[in-house]
Amino acid sequence: MSNALTHTIADRAIERTVAERREEYVQEIQRILEATYRVIGRTGQLDPSLRDVLKEAKLSTQGFYRYFQSKDELLLLLLDDGRRQLVGYLEHRMARVTTTEERIRAWVEGVLAQASRPDAASRTLPFMTNEDRLAALFPEEHQASIDALVDVLRAATLDRADAVAIYHVAFGALHAALRRGDPVGKDEAEHLVRFCLRGITRGKS
Repeated sequence: MSNALTHTIADRAIERTVAERREEYVQEIQRILEATYRVIGRTGQLDPSLRDVLKEAKLSTQGFYRYFQSKDELLLLLLDDGRRQLVGYLEHRMARVTTTEERIRAWVEGVLAQASRPDAASRTLPFMTNEDRLAALFPEEHQASIDALVDVLRAATLDRADAVAIYHVAFGALHAALRRGDPVGKDEAEHLVRFCLRGITRGKS
């Protein structure tokens, strides 16, 4: 067998092994993620102890630090996971309408609806509490998760400054609702939608 062919077969074997190991690691990280969500939901602790998370995930401390440098890094992953799920939800809502006004309404109402969905609220609360700390520790990663949501809205507004302003209005209202433990009322949601639409209209006049 030639040396070149030997290396080719060896490379293929390594790639298969790496791919198998990577999938194993992805599944284990997902298991940690879901265990953290369950601990938060069961205990109501917005900053769950690492011991509780590891017990729920049936994982050793050594196993945890194979993937994460700190618990804050785990919280960052949960923040990103939650926001990516929200991106998919908002894209689905916006795909069902056609006009700019309808798409902005779908986005804003979709964000505010997170306060009335128990599963979504429980996954959002921890990051509302830890967001400033995570933003300071992981500024680029934190901004990237925000950009993902803003980019969905830009498809409707075509202006990043407008999209960022609407993001802050909607998430400010969402966080206030989560703090008080109540969903955003219908009248409040309608007022916020109209406020955002007026801002877009005046900005283009």
